[in-house]
Amino acid sequence: MIHMREPSEPIETAELLAFARTVEAKSLSRAAVELRIPRATLSRRLARLEHRLATRLLHRTSRNLALTDAGEALYKHARLVLDAVAAAEASVRRADDTIRGDLRVSVPPLPNRAMRLVLVEFAKTYPGVKLQLDVSTHHVDFFRGGYDVAVRTSADLPPGLVARTLLHTRLVAVASSHYLQANGVPRALRDLPKHRCLMGFMHGSMPATHWPTLSGGAVRVSGTLFSNDLQFLCEAALAGLGIALLPTFIVDEFLKRRELVHVLVKAVGADAKTSVVYPEREFLPPPVRAFVDLVSVRVPQEFTGHSEG
Repeated sequence: MIHMREPSEPIETAELLAFARTVEAKSLSRAAVELRIPRATLSRRLARLEHRLATRLLHRTSRNLALTDAGEALYKHARLVLDAVAAAEASVRRADDTIRGDLRVSVPPLPNRAMRLVLVEFAKTYPGVKLQLDVSTHHVDFFRGGYDVAVRTSADLPPGLVARTLLHTRLVAVASSHYLQANGVPRALRDLPKHRCLMGFMHGSMPATHWPTLSGGAVRVSGTLFSNDLQFLCEAALAGLGIALLPTFIVDEFLKRRELVHVLVKAVGADAKTSVVYPEREFLPPPVRAFVDLVSVRVPQEFTGHSEG
């Protein structure tokens, strides 16, 4: 028989860990495997936590798990507590100052070898860190996806996140000479409907519908090809398939060789920045701190000559 504690008793770390890992794994069975405990033990810890708080935290069915509003609020605080506990343990347990632990990182597809080399350098510098590198254009949910840090090219920053800028660049509209000879050179925004436009995805998940203008607004564009892989869009532009809006660090070499032409120079484009992003915490886990510090220094160094500003 399980003894249920009185409400005055504090929540145990094991219960918070069971809850957080279940949320991140999206499965009781998977969470139990990751924690190396029986599934029944995990279920008991979750039941004790819900009893302690006198509220339902998870809706559990045979197929999936869903957070309640109370569970959503608790998860954010639980993650902060667990990170603080991990940092406290690390501060006294590692006499050799070796940084160890798991690190889950989300990065966009890396068209430039320099960024890949920086990530390899991190793995080589910190062999005690178990690095999980997820390559995707999706803007991951830190609080529900179990990610520690991400690299993003975006001006949007949801509350609760911190960003350190790695690169400044510009988005420019480009097309091949062959395409422009066959279809004409657009001179103004009103010319865009006559052209094939190669479009990216918004927030990495939905096909884009607009391009930014230098006046600070946006122009609706009817795309004929869509991809969340910027390198693919560059290849499509080089092949004469249409006009693409791309960062300068991808197209600079092709502009210099005149394989691509900058069009709508005074009409379409925007400043953009690539940042390393992580949840705001009082105590950053050592692997996260090490990653942020290294890429914040090495990425700007590697991209010298490619970034703008």
